Amino acid sequence: MTSTMDPTFYRSPADAAAAPKEELAYVVAFDRSGQLPDAMTVVDVDPRSEQYGRVVGWTDLTPGAELHHFGWNACSSALMHEGHDTEGLARRYLLVPGLRSSDIHVLDTQPDPRSPRLVKTISSTELSEKAGYSRPHTLHCGPDGVFLTCLGGPLDDPDAPGGIALLDHTTFDVLRAWEADRGPQHFAYDAWWHLTQNVLISSEWGSPSMIEDGLVPELLLGNRYGHTLHFWDLAKGVHQQSIDLGAEHQMVLEVRPSHDPEATWGFVGVVISTADLSASVWRWHRSGPEAPFELEKVITIPAEPADPDLLPPALAPFGAVPPLVSDIDLSVDDRFLYVSCWGTGELKQYDVSDPAHPREVGSVRLGGIVGRRPHPAAPELPLAGGPQMVEVSRDGRRVYVTNSLYGAWDDQFYPDGVGAWMAKLDVDAEGGLTPDPRFFPHGDEFRGRRVHQVRLQGGDASSDSYCYRS
Repeated sequence: MTSTMDPTFYRSPADAAAAPKEELAYVVAFDRSGQLPDAMTVVDVDPRSEQYGRVVGWTDLTPGAELHHFGWNACSSALMHEGHDTEGLARRYLLVPGLRSSDIHVLDTQPDPRSPRLVKTISSTELSEKAGYSRPHTLHCGPDGVFLTCLGGPLDDPDAPGGIALLDHTTFDVLRAWEADRGPQHFAYDAWWHLTQNVLISSEWGSPSMIEDGLVPELLLGNRYGHTLHFWDLAKGVHQQSIDLGAEHQMVLEVRPSHDPEATWGFVGVVISTADLSASVWRWHRSGPEAPFELEKVITIPAEPADPDLLPPALAPFGAVPPLVSDIDLSVDDRFLYVSCWGTGELKQYDVSDPAHPREVGSVRLGGIVGRRPHPAAPELPLAGGPQMVEVSRDGRRVYVTNSLYGAWDDQFYPDGVGAWMAKLDVDAEGGLTPDPRFFPHGDEFRGRRVHQVRLQGGDASSDSYCYRS
C-alpha cells in the first residue's frame, strides 16, 4: 500500500464510522418522458452550509437513459487486492449506467466535487459484444475490477440470462462476463459478497420484457418473477448453490451482507408475496466455511387494508396496499437494518444486533399510495411516491431517502405522478428516526426529473466492502 492511497479507503467498518461526515450527496435524476437530459445532481448535506438541502451541482447526461443505480470506481476493497493499491488510485469516478439505454457514463468528481465531468461513455454495444449483457443495474468495485450486474442478455436477445459484466477498474473497458459457470441462474438483479470468504451472492428480478413496461399482473400472479438467491465462488465465477424462497415470494432484490469481513450472514428483501401481498426480509447464514448456506424469513410486513376507490387499478381488486419493499440497507456497524416500504410510504428501522431476531425500533411515514403523508418542511404538500432508495451515512447517524422506483412502475402505482423529493432522517443512538425539517429538496429543485439512488461523498453503507475487522 502506498502513502498516496485515498484516505477514504477505510481498513475496517469502525474506521469508516469514525471518519469525517459527508458534505455532499450525489443523486441521479431522470426524465420519464425521455425529452430532457437525465442528470447527476449534487446536493449539499452539510448542516453548516448556507446551501444545506439544496442542489448545488448538475451534470446533464443522455436523455432517455433512465439513470438508476450507480457507484464508485474504487472503494475500501482496494486494500485487499493486488493491482488495486497502485499509486494514485482514488474514490474519484462515478460509474453511472442507464437502465434503459444500456450505456454507462463515467463521471470525474475531481477537481471540483460539485461539478462532476463526463469523461467517458461505455456504449451499450461494447457491453453487449464483450460481456453479452444489457440493462446494467448495480455495480461494486471489487477483486479483478468493477462488477456490474445486468438484467438482460445481449442487445439482440435481451431476455437471455442476465448476469455480471467485469470492467477494468482503471480504464473502465468492458473485459468479459464474470461468470465461468452460471449453473441454473437466469434472472439477475443485485450482487455483493463476503469478500474474505470468497462468496458472491446474487438475486433476481425479471428479464427486460417483464419489467420495462411495468409490472405484468399475469406474470406476478403466475409467480413468474425471480424468487431465488444464488451463491458463487467469487474467485472462479462458478455457481455453487441456489436457494428457492418459494414461488410466492416474488422479486428477491437487494442483498446486504454483513460489513464484518469475517461474517457469513446478510439480508435480502422480497418485494411481495402473492399469497397475501405482504413483503419480507430474509437472512442467509451458514454454520461453517464448508457448510451450505441456509435462508430464513426474519421479517414479515403485512399489507394494509384500503378503500378500493383510493387505489390504482392494479391494486383496487385487492382492497389493500402492499408494502412493496423495494430497498433495504444495513448500517456499517451492522446494528440497524432499514427497510423501504414504497407502497405504504414507510421507512422501517430494525435493530439487528441479533440478526436472527430483528426488532423494530423506528418508523417514519412519508408519501404512500393512500397516505400521501407530507414532510414536516411542507405540511401542506401531500407526497406521492414513498421512501424508496435508502442510503445510510458511514457513522449511521443519517439516513437519506428518495421517492422514485422505476419509471414505468411509478406510473402504475402512482398514476397521478410521483413528483420528486429527497429526505434526510436523523437516527437516535438507540433507535428511532426523525425527519430533518431543514432538509427537503423537492419539485423544481430537480428541474422536472425524478430522483433515484443516492451516493455519499467518501462512501456510504452500501458502497464498500471492508477487509479487516473493527
